[in-house]
Amino acid sequence: MDELGVRAAALVARHPDAARLRRVGTSRAGTPLWLLSVGHGSRQALVVAGPHANEPVGGATVLRLAERALADPRLTEGADATWNLLLCLDPDGSRRNEAWLRGPYTLGHYFRHFFRPGFLEQPEWLPEGADCAVLPETRALLGLQDELRPFLQCSLHGVDVGGAFVELTRDLPGLAQRVAHSAARLGIPRELGPYDTLYWPALGPAVYRVPPPRRGDLAAAITEAAVDSTWFHPQPHGTVTAIVEAPMWGVGAVEDPARPADPDAVLRSVSRVLRHDTRLLEGILARVRPGLGTSPDMTCLLAPVDDYLLVGPGLADSWDPDVRDAGARSLPPLDTARLTALRLAGRRVALRTAGLLHQLVTASGHDPCDALPELDRLIDAWCADYRDGCGARWIPVARQVEYQARVVLAAFDLAGRRAGARSRSGEPDWGAQAAVPMHQE
Repeated sequence: MDELGVRAAALVARHPDAARLRRVGTSRAGTPLWLLSVGHGSRQALVVAGPHANEPVGGATVLRLAERALADPRLTEGADATWNLLLCLDPDGSRRNEAWLRGPYTLGHYFRHFFRPGFLEQPEWLPEGADCAVLPETRALLGLQDELRPFLQCSLHGVDVGGAFVELTRDLPGLAQRVAHSAARLGIPRELGPYDTLYWPALGPAVYRVPPPRRGDLAAAITEAAVDSTWFHPQPHGTVTAIVEAPMWGVGAVEDPARPADPDAVLRSVSRVLRHDTRLLEGILARVRPGLGTSPDMTCLLAPVDDYLLVGPGLADSWDPDVRDAGARSLPPLDTARLTALRLAGRRVALRTAGLLHQLVTASGHDPCDALPELDRLIDAWCADYRDGCGARWIPVARQVEYQARVVLAAFDLAGRRAGARSRSGEPDWGAQAAVPMHQE
């Protein structure tokens, strides 16, 4: 986290006429929220990094975007645009992930040090609407959106295991082709049926439209857009929001359109595994909870554990063809890509919970129930399933960053065209060369 601010300040020092850095808010723990702006155009683009604490790649992406905007006047003067780059929306949560950020980049190391706050502590969500937003990070972002009235907002997210995809609040025709081109050049699989977008309309391969928010329960909050969010808040200003997802570990099967012989059997297996894993983790939590205490640190770690254990059984039931209610929403057609995404999602819920429980017991300083050896075995086995059973492979950070940057620049160009902009940033020559030296990866 500190490095982001230092690098942004150094960039401003090198380009004092074109770039500036200002504090736009303060986190719950008193950490500044920094906005790096490049250019002096009248049309505003807003890029938000670090909305989820365990998705750090966006911080590197906004620095790369700043460097490109400084180097290419077509992205600023030529487009009458200013780039506003929020370095990190959740700096407090991001600090909790620093134990794995310097490597080694293995699945076990990542999940043992994974942190993401409970649902109600995630700053992009507005479960009670914008007027009732209580998190200072949320209020800072809302204020920035209302101040800038951006024509484009990009929220930079990451998928721990899976593939790349984009979610839009309004269609940007042509974006799916740009996503496909960038992903292919960088060797990143596209996710053609993400769990997040299970019931959302597709605008093209790996590009989905976020439906308008509606009320629903926690299990439906993501897949059915059950709550309002900062993605939709600036829409009255004419803003289109793009949520750009880049995977850390890629799985090739998430873009496999083949239809398996018996998809219901796969669903039953995925649901059965998730229920079994949830029961195991509930048992471990019941054993260790009495000895954890009630310190703020323990409460912070327990909140997402309780969320995941609450959501798990509901997800399993919603997928299981033998349990699903007759009146429940029907699942979309199930090809290998979508079934793989559901398998990854079920395993993700269990692994995140196990990793958080591992941290809870470790932080407590004692383990009278011998939970740590059991958690270590579970984490190792489930990571092996990701690695050996699903073929998960690490995607170098440089490629993750380059992919996100290319998608943001494509969205900038397409949204600018829609708004009558003079941007030429999407011309064939920008970014057509290999931007990431493959021999260095």
